[in-house]
Amino acid sequence: MAGTELLIGLFMLPFNVAHLGQAAYGLWVLAASVTVYFSMLDMGYGVAQVRFAAHYRAKGDTEALNQIASTMFCVFTVVGLVTYGVATAIAFNLESFFRITAEQAAIGRSVLLIVSAYVALGFPFSVFGGIVNGFQRTYLNGIVALVTAVVVAAVNVIVLRAGYGLFQLVAATTAVRILSYFAYALNAYRVFPELRIRFRYFRWVRLREVTGFSVFILLIDLANKLNYSTDTIVIGIFLSTVAVAVWAVAQRLIEIVQRITDQLNSVLFPVVVDSSTIQHTERLQKIMLQGTRLSLAMVVPLSTGLALLARPVVMTWVGAKFAGSIPIIYVLSIAVAIRVGNATSSMILKGSGKHRLLSIANILMAVSNLLLSLILVQWYGLIGVAVGTLLPLMVVSLLVVFPAACHRVEMKRTEVIRKAVWPAVWPSLITAGVLLITRSVFKTGWMWLFVQMVLAGTIYAGLFLRFAIRESERDWYLAQIRRLINRRMPAGSGTELGIAP
Repeated sequence: MAGTELLIGLFMLPFNVAHLGQAAYGLWVLAASVTVYFSMLDMGYGVAQVRFAAHYRAKGDTEALNQIASTMFCVFTVVGLVTYGVATAIAFNLESFFRITAEQAAIGRSVLLIVSAYVALGFPFSVFGGIVNGFQRTYLNGIVALVTAVVVAAVNVIVLRAGYGLFQLVAATTAVRILSYFAYALNAYRVFPELRIRFRYFRWVRLREVTGFSVFILLIDLANKLNYSTDTIVIGIFLSTVAVAVWAVAQRLIEIVQRITDQLNSVLFPVVVDSSTIQHTERLQKIMLQGTRLSLAMVVPLSTGLALLARPVVMTWVGAKFAGSIPIIYVLSIAVAIRVGNATSSMILKGSGKHRLLSIANILMAVSNLLLSLILVQWYGLIGVAVGTLLPLMVVSLLVVFPAACHRVEMKRTEVIRKAVWPAVWPSLITAGVLLITRSVFKTGWMWLFVQMVLAGTIYAGLFLRFAIRESERDWYLAQIRRLINRRMPAGSGTELGIAP
């Protein structure tokens, strides 16, 4: 299901660029990137409510669950109103922040106000998503996300084919996304029929309880926004909307790799909370090993393939005018491999009582990222921004977060590397060799790219399943895949705020 959504986005990008133009598309990306920061106004409560939903579900405390949900709904209603006020202030001063014309500022203002309405409403409605995720039923939200993505894509095509512009496109697609919120609410009542959202259930004691955890999640979220969402803003300030569009092409490909491979860890979070609650160290060790290995086994071949095939992919997908995206993809492919590969370590720390350490580490990484990007963009342009993202990520992930997670689950780093990292990495070296050979043999075009990807993926999967892991582990993986297929439980939370053009 997540793959279907990503394919839709993959094909919609060149369609939108062709109908809107590079500058208008870059303006859309720039406006949407501003709203990404609004999610920080939830002050970490978004993740915290998932944690406490999982915690009280494990204890069977229905009253506490309803008090948490009602308290968060009240808080998020206020946050939504504040968010739209902030968005309005920014919208009427866009030309003061970015290198855009007066005409672009007028259109961007309307786009930002529309998208911000969706984001503001998303705060109170996120309570329902938190209930579903806390009950480990994220696949229900995935169904809504898929249907929404298909309908949005259809509306997108209809609007642009009819000759309308950016304003009408954003208005129509945002209306569809807002309607999807009610489907997420229905999911919450389906998994938790006893759910009651009432203002009289608001409890200050519950707010203090959640805040004790959420403040550190806020710091982590702030750091993540600085690490992964500031780049577009920096480019908009120092370069142009065309440069934003070029960056967006590379970023979209990297985002596809990340979203395909990072689904596992959103599912693991409530499981980690459960294990930590009952002090189940052995279970945490298994999560550390299996989660890290599976994350790497998914992201390493994809990021390697994307880096080696970056030029033919970009040329076939969006054309030579976006050739500037190619070197950015080289750098960000390494970054996404490290980020996803280390995601289980972050999840272990976040869900098992080490969220303070994780927040400090992420803040340091974010500040370093921002400072490097601000300096390097002036010297090296877009590639400087990419390098500014990669370097702090490597240092903090490999030297701080990963060692801390190993210590938390009481395992040596060498043991985790030997059992989880190396088995997922070495097959990619052979796969990379195959891609290097075939990319000079095959012709250009989607069909040949697909053949290369399938060939490389088959080789990697064969090496990983046959030689990199034990037979018992292979049987367990295959059994889990069959179980998921039989239960029809696709991944995807469908609860993200913001609109990706």
